[in-house]
Amino acid sequence: MKKIVFVLLILVLVGCNTKKEVNKLDEILSKNNYIIVDVRTEEEYNTGHVKGSINIPYDVISNSTLDKSKTILVYCKSGKRSKKAYDTLIDLNYDVYDLGGYSSITLEKE
Repeated sequence: MKKIVFVLLILVLVGCNTKKEVNKLDEILSKNNYIIVDVRTEEEYNTGHVKGSINIPYDVISNSTLDKSKTILVYCKSGKRSKKAYDTLIDLNYDVYDLGGYSSITLEKE
C-alpha cells in the first residue's frame, strides 16, 4: 500500500511540474520576445528544424552575441546538448528556456 501511495505522489508531482513548464513556455511565447536556437550541428539542422529557429551549435554558443533583451529557447535532438547550451547561456546572464529534444517539441517545424 505504501508503494502505491508513493508512486501516485510521484506521478502527481511530475504532472504538476510539467504543467508549470507548459504554462511558462506559453507565457514566453505569448510575449513574442524570444529567439529559438537549434544547438545541433548544421547538418542536423538542415534535415528539419523548428520554424523560425536559428542554428548555433552548442559547442560555439558561448561565442554568440544573442540579444539579451529576449528569452532564448534552446533545443537539440535529445536534450543533452540543449542542457549544456542552457547552462552556458545562464552563466552568460541570458534568460533561457530549454525546450529539450526536437521530437517532443510541439512548435511548427520546417
